[in-house]
Amino acid sequence: MRRSRDAELRRARVAALIASAAAVAVAGCSGGATDEPGAGGRLTARAPGVHSWTGTPCRPLADTPLAKGFALGSTTDSADPDAREDIGGNGTRPRYRQTACLAGLKAPDGSFWKLSATAAVYEDIGPARRAYRVKEDLDRAHGRTPEPVHRTAYGKPAGDQGRPGRTLVLWNGDLLLSVTAYGPYGSEEHEVRDDLGRIVENTARLMEDGLRERDAPSPEPP
Repeated sequence: MRRSRDAELRRARVAALIASAAAVAVAGCSGGATDEPGAGGRLTARAPGVHSWTGTPCRPLADTPLAKGFALGSTTDSADPDAREDIGGNGTRPRYRQTACLAGLKAPDGSFWKLSATAAVYEDIGPARRAYRVKEDLDRAHGRTPEPVHRTAYGKPAGDQGRPGRTLVLWNGDLLLSVTAYGPYGSEEHEVRDDLGRIVENTARLMEDGLRERDAPSPEPP
């Protein structure tokens, strides 16, 4: 009797493994892991790139829905053409230029959401990487535990006067990018969590791609 029960358990385990493998295969074939903006695909790492400062950082967001049914409302470009200095490591003061986009979003149900994105383009890949690590360490030290998205990006919860939010911080080559989205006033975090994730990930993907220099060789990670 015992051997019979053991055999049944083994058959059940094998059947579960086969079903799991089939589900993964179907998801891969059907585009379940798509990276298309607006489709809610997970953000994936890209090869390090070289990026350019722009005075119109909101432009890459204009033509693609940031999540299904969401419409981009009014936008405000905030761009500083003057180079700033970072404290850097070992007493160095690397330079970078910063550009930012502030936008309103209208959800399918008519509620209003908010989006902000800030991009810092550094003079080299090393200082951008150090700035990303410093930001990550500061968030950890202040109890805002970074939630890894991939090796060079992390997320964390955010909030703004009753608006639940989500922040994504991304490093790629000479670029340090931070994107934050907020749900409508009075909403609960669990109600808006999925859409916030899609919005910040798709915004980060579009902005990184929009700032990337197409003809520049990709630098090697430090």
